[in-house]
Amino acid sequence: MTTATEERTKPAAPAKGILVTEKALAKVRSAMAKEGISAEQGGLRLGVQGGGCSGLSYNVRFDTQPRERDRIFQFSDIRVFVDPKSFIYLNGMTLDYQETLMQQGFVFVNPQASKSCGCGTSFSA
Repeated sequence: MTTATEERTKPAAPAKGILVTEKALAKVRSAMAKEGISAEQGGLRLGVQGGGCSGLSYNVRFDTQPRERDRIFQFSDIRVFVDPKSFIYLNGMTLDYQETLMQQGFVFVNPQASKSCGCGTSFSA
């Protein structure tokens, strides 16, 4: 039997929605503080746009407030906004953050991506 604590340390992609790991949340908190965006009003916007070497690319930025049709996901004190069109491609995705000697940045674990490029920011569904 797993406890809630174990589930947070070993995240699995949710059946519906998105998941953000603790490492990614810590980086988002830090970056939002540097940008002067309060967690009460703003949040992280995840999206998908055409382009990139595999056809679609991920878009990550901060937004001061959600839009009317956004899906809003709450992770502790951080909100994540996803527009309806992007949600089609991001449903079931996990957002992680990794730091290695060679690179650092957000990592998208997307079960809907049939192919992704080497940089990890572009995919096709």
